[in-house]
Amino acid sequence: MKNAKLGIRLPFYFGGFFIMTIGIALSVKSNLGVSPVSSIPYTMTCVWGIEMGRATIIFHAILVAIQIALLRRKFEIKNLLQILVGVVFGSFTTLCNSLVALAPTPENLLIRLLMCWAGTVFVAFGIFFYVPANIMPLAGEGTMLAISSLTGKPFPKVKIAFDISMVCVSLVTCLFFLHGLGSVGIGTVIAALLVGIELNMVTHRFGAWRDSLL
Repeated sequence: MKNAKLGIRLPFYFGGFFIMTIGIALSVKSNLGVSPVSSIPYTMTCVWGIEMGRATIIFHAILVAIQIALLRRKFEIKNLLQILVGVVFGSFTTLCNSLVALAPTPENLLIRLLMCWAGTVFVAFGIFFYVPANIMPLAGEGTMLAISSLTGKPFPKVKIAFDISMVCVSLVTCLFFLHGLGSVGIGTVIAALLVGIELNMVTHRFGAWRDSLL
């Protein structure tokens, strides 16, 4: 039955990616800081000038290497596909950043905050579609699952620690190289607080419909 639904699951999976990257592009455009999981790639863009989509691909490859180092013989070869998934996600990031860049850069703080909030909504909807498709996790989630498996800690707690670590690494890197906050800002806090809440709201409202299709 699961394979029979592949024609529905694939559009949900890749559509979810695209929706997420719209949210990422909006958060970048707001210039108030990006979500924790996007903070490292955006830091690479701010510090070294690497295009964000390309930085995202590099970051995913690094995360897969970390999974290999952590799991060793327990690492499943199929999880190398996370690199390919990262290429798709990075390409979507490049596309959406290019599209959003066509719009004028807002100077009004209220508009920037609204743009940042809209970004969190898109990310929440993207997760809502992509995760239940159950095809292949993004490398970030794959790494969290590996850590959870090794430590025996619940996934939600690992995610919190992982997100905090990403933000701390980004913050220290930006402060050292840029003498500023760079990829970290109020938008990072907004994303950390709102995405989970919005995802729960969307799932409560539309989850039964989504699950009936999948």
